[in-house]
Amino acid sequence: MGLIYGYDIYLRPRNVARALANLAELAPPARAVAPLEVTLPGGDRLVLPFTSHFESESVDCSTSSTLELDTSLMFDVDDALREYAQTHGPEPEADGRIQIGYIYATVRFESLLHPGYASLECWAATSGMSRLFARSANIRKVFTDLTADSGGVCCLFDTGDGAPEQVCWLNGEPTQETVFGPRFPDWRALVATWSDSEK
Repeated sequence: MGLIYGYDIYLRPRNVARALANLAELAPPARAVAPLEVTLPGGDRLVLPFTSHFESESVDCSTSSTLELDTSLMFDVDDALREYAQTHGPEPEADGRIQIGYIYATVRFESLLHPGYASLECWAATSGMSRLFARSANIRKVFTDLTADSGGVCCLFDTGDGAPEQVCWLNGEPTQETVFGPRFPDWRALVATWSDSEK
């Protein structure tokens, strides 16, 4: 089994619709698939330029604990993305952005770390993309900006291999900490720091 690296965003459930709308803004301007209509718990409805399990049939999450999305996102080119494009394609667009392949997104309406927070987990489809997630500063910036713009409290870089996870955005500030490190010896210590100014 290959590498599965991703970015996990934690936010209050009331902010999930905003996070998905912001994620949709990162999609390529032209898509060959039909839009996906999603009904969230609480009744919010969104039309997204993605698929769910590679289908475009409407998804009703009113009684579901998760939402699975297949996304394709655009990133501003940096050296890591330029190098990736040379071997994996496609070429950067005229606006300086690049599309790198499928990024799978899972929304958990009750996150695994705290039931009072939802999570949006975006992970790379291939080992090559996983390595790119680890190297590209612009990919990291897209996900930390998405956390900030969506009212999130925390963004983690998750290697999915049991290694200490990196905290790259926390309560409005970029950071470089690890879980199971000096500041956050366990998950409880991290969650205890999550602010929620809208409470």
